Amino acid sequence: MRRWRIRRVATRGGSMKLDATNYGIQREYDPPIGAPYPGVMGRERVRTLSTLAHLTTFLNIFTGFLGPVAAFVIWVVYKDDSPTVAAHAMRSVFYQLVWLTAIFVGWSITAALMAVLVGFLLVPVMLLVTLGPFVQASYEAYMAYKGARGRYV
Repeated sequence: MRRWRIRRVATRGGSMKLDATNYGIQREYDPPIGAPYPGVMGRERVRTLSTLAHLTTFLNIFTGFLGPVAAFVIWVVYKDDSPTVAAHAMRSVFYQLVWLTAIFVGWSITAALMAVLVGFLLVPVMLLVTLGPFVQASYEAYMAYKGARGRYV
């Protein structure tokens, strides 16, 4: 049985190493095996950006409406780099828009019914409904960071 070994081959102007175990890979020119391609994000960055897209819901506490805008910006910037980040960001945009509409309609009905005193009974219900998107967005951010591909419930 013949063993392969490294040997030097004379070439014009110098010498070149031959390595039988490393056939076909030029160490100085080829990228390392397993390196991500340009424009492709690593798994950790995808998870972080997906989580951030869901956590933009908390901007609505301070601004009232900029959560979907921030998630949309994440979608626009990263839609070509990662389909996973794009999917999480777009789901977050639609989820927040639906919740903001439902909360606005719910509080409007509650305010209108306060004239008849029935609306005061709806205030605790609407407070719980208003907290709903934040609880759900926190759960979705946690699941996105774990790498799960779940959908909004």
